[in-house]
Amino acid sequence: MNADQFQLQYLCLCSIISLFLCNRITIMKSNKSLIWTMVALIVTAALYRIIPGRPWGFAPQIAIALFGGAVIKDKKWAFALPIFSMFLSDLLYQGLYSAGLSSIYGFYDGQWLNYCLFALMVLIGFMIKKINLVNVFTASLIAPTVFFLLSNFITWSGLAGLRGLNRPFTFEGLLMAYNDGLLFYKGALLATLFFSTLLFGGYYLLTKNNTAAAQAVHV
Repeated sequence: MNADQFQLQYLCLCSIISLFLCNRITIMKSNKSLIWTMVALIVTAALYRIIPGRPWGFAPQIAIALFGGAVIKDKKWAFALPIFSMFLSDLLYQGLYSAGLSSIYGFYDGQWLNYCLFALMVLIGFMIKKINLVNVFTASLIAPTVFFLLSNFITWSGLAGLRGLNRPFTFEGLLMAYNDGLLFYKGALLATLFFSTLLFGGYYLLTKNNTAAAQAVHV
């Protein structure tokens, strides 16, 4: 099995798991059910992020942040979803790096700013007051764009302790820094659109089916 086939099969598996978890979110009755469902979603997203050969920026965490902000009533879990998922995947990356199995290290100076950006993505999710195609699509375009603009500005400015490719502190240097991140932005944009479709679409359909079933019981 080559890397592309492995990525496709894992992506399909993540899709199935995500749809199952969306169903769990619509029917769960207790805090215990909520906790285990969130843990499963966190672990699934974290494992996907460390998949070998994954396209740059193509990860579900921004979509999960939007989904958590829009759907989950318990706001602490809305913030916990993407941040815990990022932390777990960073921890796994660091373990692989320390073992010599990956060239990507998990922890670095100023990383807390990256987590703050994911918290901001949750706030964007809060603004999705009604789950429909237009609102989800708009948020899925805005969130990765905001993340791209802020994260690359932070890297260029040195606020995170790292300066990327050390672009000069000029307007041209800033544009160069944004150009450096275009590949990540493209991947993040496509991933957010894909996983938002999966999460919000699955949630909508399953909620609709559960509502119809409940109405049928009362007829």
